[in-house]
Amino acid sequence: MNTDNTFKPPRKFSILLCIIAAPMVLGGLQLIFLGGTFYYLLAGLALVASAICLWRGAPLGSLIYGGLLIVTLVWALMESGTHLWALATRILPLAVLGLYLLTPSVRRSLYLGTAPPLLQSTASRGVIAVVSVVAIYVVLNGVGYEVNPLTERSGISTVNTRSDWPSYGNDDGGSRYSPLAEISRDNVQDLEVAWVHRTGIGGTFKATPLQVGELLYSCTGGNVLIALNANSGELEWQFDPLIASEQMNPPLTARRYFTTGCRGVAYFEAPSDYQGDCQQRILTATTDARLIAVDALSGERCHGFGDLGEVNLTRHMGNDPLSFNYQTSPPAIVRGKVVVGGFVQDGYGVGQPSGVVRAFDAISGDFAWAWDMGRPGITSEPLAGEVYTRGTPNVWSNFSVDEELGLIYAPTGNETPDYFGSYRMEASEQYASSVVAIEGDTGLPRWSFQTVHHDLWDYDVPAQPVLIDLPDENGNKQKAVLVPTKRSEVFVLNRETGEPFFDIQELPVPQEGGVPEDWVAPTQPFAVDLPHFREDLSEQKMWGLTPLDQLWCRIEYKKMRYDGHLTVPGTDSILQYPGPWGGYNWGSVSVDQLNNLMIVNPVLVGYHLTLIPRDQLPPGEEGRQRGTPYSYKNGSFMSPIGIPCNQPPYGMLAAIDLETRQLLWKRPIGDASHSGPSVKIGGEPIGIKSHLPISVGTPQLGGTVTTGGGVIFMSGTFDNTVRAVDVLTGEELWRADLPQTAHATPMTYRTPGGQQTLIVTVPVYNTTLGAATVRVLPQDQEDPEGGYIIAYRLPN
Repeated sequence: MNTDNTFKPPRKFSILLCIIAAPMVLGGLQLIFLGGTFYYLLAGLALVASAICLWRGAPLGSLIYGGLLIVTLVWALMESGTHLWALATRILPLAVLGLYLLTPSVRRSLYLGTAPPLLQSTASRGVIAVVSVVAIYVVLNGVGYEVNPLTERSGISTVNTRSDWPSYGNDDGGSRYSPLAEISRDNVQDLEVAWVHRTGIGGTFKATPLQVGELLYSCTGGNVLIALNANSGELEWQFDPLIASEQMNPPLTARRYFTTGCRGVAYFEAPSDYQGDCQQRILTATTDARLIAVDALSGERCHGFGDLGEVNLTRHMGNDPLSFNYQTSPPAIVRGKVVVGGFVQDGYGVGQPSGVVRAFDAISGDFAWAWDMGRPGITSEPLAGEVYTRGTPNVWSNFSVDEELGLIYAPTGNETPDYFGSYRMEASEQYASSVVAIEGDTGLPRWSFQTVHHDLWDYDVPAQPVLIDLPDENGNKQKAVLVPTKRSEVFVLNRETGEPFFDIQELPVPQEGGVPEDWVAPTQPFAVDLPHFREDLSEQKMWGLTPLDQLWCRIEYKKMRYDGHLTVPGTDSILQYPGPWGGYNWGSVSVDQLNNLMIVNPVLVGYHLTLIPRDQLPPGEEGRQRGTPYSYKNGSFMSPIGIPCNQPPYGMLAAIDLETRQLLWKRPIGDASHSGPSVKIGGEPIGIKSHLPISVGTPQLGGTVTTGGGVIFMSGTFDNTVRAVDVLTGEELWRADLPQTAHATPMTYRTPGGQQTLIVTVPVYNTTLGAATVRVLPQDQEDPEGGYIIAYRLPN
């Protein structure tokens, strides 16, 4: 036997184990004191013991490490069941690290060849643990998801038959459904890029274009309007409204995401007997508070509209800075009137500008009516020198319209500020966080339904209500409206009366932990008939890429108060889930009108929120929610390396059968290829891409489009991808890389030349999820070629 060992014990590995073990021991102790699991303390101690033995060259160190792998595997299965990502990140980091013990040099340095049989099997135990993990990973990744069969259809529906895309959600009801079937589940894999247009304009770009006749219409950063040839993508005209410099260059760079944003434009065609200019016109509401009309064919101002083609929306709004009240969503058209809401600065303080909804004649621009909830029954403008009621809930998102009923459906926000409600008006308590049906002729509210009572969570209704015809219990066609919310609830109402179409129940919610100056609604509405994808969180559902950030997330979770959905905000930190980005946001949902299927893509990321007594703010700091006893701090619940602390998925795609009210299928959507940890360099978060094309379910922006070809298109997942999915099975049928993550919903149309075209718009900057902000590059760093409009078609 050769006893001359020329190999050194693996001391660098021992040092590494101690470095990992130290925070696990200290953090594990803290977690136990907070009432959490003992695993991390025991694992840290096992790593220390293994490191000491390995330092001394004792084979026992390998045995201890192998035993830790086996214990970790059992613990992970007990905690996570068959959740793929939860298992993988609990087991794989230690298993991969342990592969070092299987190298020949380490085995010889530990004299494993002469060790007792028990110690000789240590390497085999480690290999078995690793192989088990890999096997579980592969098997679970291949299992997929359950798909339920589509039952026989009622035949009761109303299906859009237009081949163009004349409104933001295609039809006035926002269905995001196109009957086009040239691109189908059978040939979508053949899609290829037909043309690419670069806008040459910086700022944000989150518009869904319109298509009417031979032209494609969109707005880019700074509300610049463009019209492209729908066949070739060539620029036909461009109109620059010259947005005020305060909006284009706000003090905070991140604010440019909102102050240069334009989600879309509106198209209006005057009656055939109209004799003035601009028979066809494009209308846009700008971020410096103007309503502008231009000729749809030439891009010239409609001089007969307002004052030389524009209406001043600051009239009777007060003398606030422009950044306190402006427009980011397209106007709506109802009964020959153009209707606008407005974006109100969140979180600043009480007495913000009014959330009034106003209508103007779509031809002349003359004032028609105002719904100012603080002046019930009065739809005229205020008297000279007066303003609309300040602080009322606003409508910053998209309206929907039922022209037959003459109703416009408005999704409302909160009376500011968001997280303290003691000073709110009676009218706000009635209409905040609601959908309100407003008469297009008079501006009077017909009915309203509130999705959150006395909202303390910034759960305003962000999504365009979606109008659909459904069979009732007696098999009769009824007009319904779908109301997606940030809570991940979708309320289905009769759109003529506002009464629940599906079962909605008022259920008790958490009551403890709030501040003494405020109150909490005892119950909240829940859509008990439909799935919501909003699981209850627990310590076991905290996540991380490594044991260390998993431990950090668990400790922070245990420090926070979490009483389930709608945990009451207080001066201690709470966990809010979903966060104020949703659930559902302004991408809304789409509907397969042919089959009465609702396609949803909720975001599922937790938030932390803390109310701060004003006397505890640093000297000289005014804080947020000015005029109330409390400021606040909040943000996404993220680990130190920039990964959400709740376990994946963070984004889902699902189909819900609106006839049976059952889930047809659901699946995580978006892979990890462009996701990963982040580090700060020069104060800026720099993301490190994992390059792993494995489905994790990423956060997402924008919505989906559903077509008569049985295909769902979406482009807002955080993996820089546009993809097509089978509407009946959820199977991914096609994907293509994008330059960045899209922020808008795609759209589709048939060109005048007869080809179905898919359009995706893409901005020129990156997004980050940290602290719930979207990082926008300064103007001098933006790509001078601007955003992308990309068209896809089948080969000729």
